[in-house]
Order: sequence, then C-alpha cells, then structure tokens
Amino acid sequence: MGSPVNKLLTQLIHLEKSNATPIYIQASQQIINAIQRGYLTEGTWLPGTRVFSQLFHINRNTVVAIYDELASQGWVEIIPNKGTCVLVPEQKTVAIKATSQHVDQVHEYSITTGFPFQPSFNLASTRELNQNKYNINDGQPDLRLHPTHQFSKWYSASMKRKSLIPNWNQTSLSSYSTFEIQLCNYLNATRGFHIKPSNLMSTRSTEMSLYIVSQLLLKPNDVVLVGNLSNYAANMIFQQSGAIVRTIPIDDHGIDVEYIRTHFIKHAIRCIYVCAHRHYPTTKTLSAERRLQLMQLAKDYQFAIIEDDYDYDFQFDGSAMLPMASSDANGVIIYLGKLGQSLFPSFQTGFVIAPENLISEAKNYLKILDRQGDLIQEQMLSELIYEGEIHRLIKKNVLIYKQRRDFLCECLSEHFKQHVFWEKPSGGLALWLRFEPQISLVKLAEQASKHDLFLPKTILYQDKNTCCIRFGFGDLTEEEIDSIVKKLKMAYELVLHG
Repeated sequence: MGSPVNKLLTQLIHLEKSNATPIYIQASQQIINAIQRGYLTEGTWLPGTRVFSQLFHINRNTVVAIYDELASQGWVEIIPNKGTCVLVPEQKTVAIKATSQHVDQVHEYSITTGFPFQPSFNLASTRELNQNKYNINDGQPDLRLHPTHQFSKWYSASMKRKSLIPNWNQTSLSSYSTFEIQLCNYLNATRGFHIKPSNLMSTRSTEMSLYIVSQLLLKPNDVVLVGNLSNYAANMIFQQSGAIVRTIPIDDHGIDVEYIRTHFIKHAIRCIYVCAHRHYPTTKTLSAERRLQLMQLAKDYQFAIIEDDYDYDFQFDGSAMLPMASSDANGVIIYLGKLGQSLFPSFQTGFVIAPENLISEAKNYLKILDRQGDLIQEQMLSELIYEGEIHRLIKKNVLIYKQRRDFLCECLSEHFKQHVFWEKPSGGLALWLRFEPQISLVKLAEQASKHDLFLPKTILYQDKNTCCIRFGFGDLTEEEIDSIVKKLKMAYELVLHG
C-alpha cells in the first residue's frame, strides 16, 4: 500500500462519484494522462486490483474494468498471474481529455501564472461585446463591397506563380522585391512622393508601423504631442513606450502650431503625431499655412513629425491635399499609411515612408515581429497595382461612400434639426457630430442599446467643452443609416427630456 507507484496514483487520480462519467472511464483517462505526461513510465507495474480498490474505495470489479479499458487502448498489458504493466504505444500522442477537476491534471490549465510579470495598463483592450443589431464604429470600410469572386481568382493566380517558392526560400535579399517597387511607384504616382524602395517599409497595419516607429524614437519620459482630441490607439502605443503625452489645441484649421511655439522650448519635444489630411476624430484638415509652420518648427526645434494618413484614399470632393511628407526636404517627417482599404482586411497592408537610415533600422524590428511577411499577399497586391485594379476598386467604392455620406447628412437634417451640428467632410468615412444642448453620452449609449443600437465608448468624446461622437458611416447601407439615425434620435430625446 505504501509503494511509490501507489502514492503517485493517489496524487494523480481524483474520482468523482457524482460525475455522470462512469468511474472506470474517469480513472482510465487519468491514468492515460499520467502515462502521456511521463509520470508512469513504460514498464511500471500498476497495483493489483485488490490494492487499487482499497486505495480509492471502489469495487474490485470496477478496477478490472479500468484495466480492461486501458488494455483495449494499448496503454497497459495484463499478464496472467503477474500483473498489469504500463506500455507506451506508438502514435498515442493525442492528449485524452480527463473528466476529473483535480488540480494536478494537465488539461485543467492554470488561470494565473506562478510568477510575477509586468501588466500593461496602456494596452488594455478597447473591444466591447454587444448583442445589438445595429452599431456605429469610428469609420470602417464596408466588407460587403469587396468583389469576392474576383478576389478568389486573384488569390488563386498568385498561389500558382512559379516565382513564389523561390521567394519563400530565399535566405538573403539581393534586391528589393517586386511588391516594394510597385508600391513605391504607386505612392509616387498617387501621393506626390519622390521616394525609392529604400525609403519604404511595408507592415501588417498602421498600428504595427506606429509601434515600430515608437520603439525607434521614444525613450521613457520623452514628450509626444497630440491633439487634445486624438487617436486612442496611437496614445496607447506612445504611453506603452514610456513617453509623456501632451495635448495641444485643435481648431477649424487643425493643430494650433503657434501654441507649440509659445509653450515648448527647443529639444523639449521628441515628436508630434498628426493626421494632417483629416484629423482623427474631428475630420479637420490641417491648413497649408500651418503645415509649413509645423515643418519649419520641427526643423528649428529638432523633433519628428509622425504623419498618419489613415484615409487618404477616401476623397469625395475635389482632389486630396498631398501629404506633408511629399514636400519634406529636411527629413523630419515619418509618414504612415494604408494600402488596400477597398480590399478584404487580410489583403490590407500598412507602410512607413521615412529617410533611408530610419527605414533600415525599422526593418530590423520588423524582422523580429514578422520575419516572413505574407508573400502571397504581396504577390497579389503587386499585380493589382500593376494592372490598375487597386485604382479602379477605390474609384468605384468612393462613389458609394460619397452617396452614404450625403444620405447620412440628409437623415440627420431631417430627424435632428437643431440638436446636432456637423460640417460635411470632403472625404473620409465618418462625421463629427456635436450635440446641443449637451447631454450625457454614456446615458445616450445606454438608451441607444435599449433600442438595439450599440455606441462603443471609443466613438464618444465628452468633457466640459465637448459633447460629440465620431459617426462612422462607411460600412452602413442607406437603409441601415436611416434606421440608426431614427434610433439615435429616440435615445437622444429620452436622455434630453428624461
């Protein structure tokens, strides 16, 4: 009774007679787990049926059933007049799910670590789950507009390219990839750049781009300037790098550059984050005059400008203003952008444009995070750029998004009249709505949820001077827009008069 094997079994096996699973199944599964984990090695003799029954206070016939079950699966060998010996059968690598809740079982994985680590408050998830039929986001494209059949053909063709396997197997880069060259040509043609592939790095997303840039630029306590209303995801990345985020005023002309000059001194600023084309979340465009002032100030004060051009492709009225980076002669701007927002999310890609020395160092970080990349995606995007499909998809979808923007404005005018104010943006997939009189936006979200409309906290902006939401319309049909505006109006009236 006191043998090492018997003591080990009492530690590993925990039988629950109230469990619907038969006792002999519970025990056999837990013994299998013990064998798989190496606690019971090949050649180990299990206790006899009488001893086993006494150890666990079960009927001896149940023990016979346990050993028969183990033998039928090849885990033990029953030798007459000698005993039951553990085997380690071939091809028995799939873990067997044990039924017991014993703490020592491998499939009851620990909820918490047995060691300390540094949790990140700054990177806390902003995702909110809901059961509402309708919801408003901060301005995302509509996946339903993407040509599924065409994508299937393009992807299949890319998979069949003979050059794919050599590209996958290459151990060194002797030249720039076709994708880098095509993307460089595309950006030069569409954004007024004069860059070479050495000025370009492609990533999985804008967030990855910004994370890598922040690792290069920022040290603890470095000062980063952002608008007093700004991109929450960018702020989290800066704070995670240990930077001190300082806010500066935003008006109808964008970031107040003169405020920076009068409130900060030379070398006190590490970088400033701006969305010059359409400020996030207010959609205000940084004026040409202030762009020049900001670039000159960056040169004088020796700080970097991170220009996030997240929705350059979605221009409805007139021509899009070219990025600041397209006229940067002093190497002070790091440009972040996206390609393929009219494609499925898995085919979208982020990119960074900056002086060659920074890109070279940034690629070292990228190799750690994403060494292989997605060669099929790059092959496909290269061909879509070369054949002009990217441009055609953007033009086609922009017409639809413009109609949705105009329809949303009509609905707001009809249902809200003098309670909501906005300026129709020249592009982008969101409106900046200001409520007057002011209400509690948290209560608005609660009332909206009761009407089957979800308002995530990330689109609500409220302080003593602000009562606004960023209303994304890109992924909504006109029918959905009409329903949502009506529900939003009902929720607003309930909060206003409640």
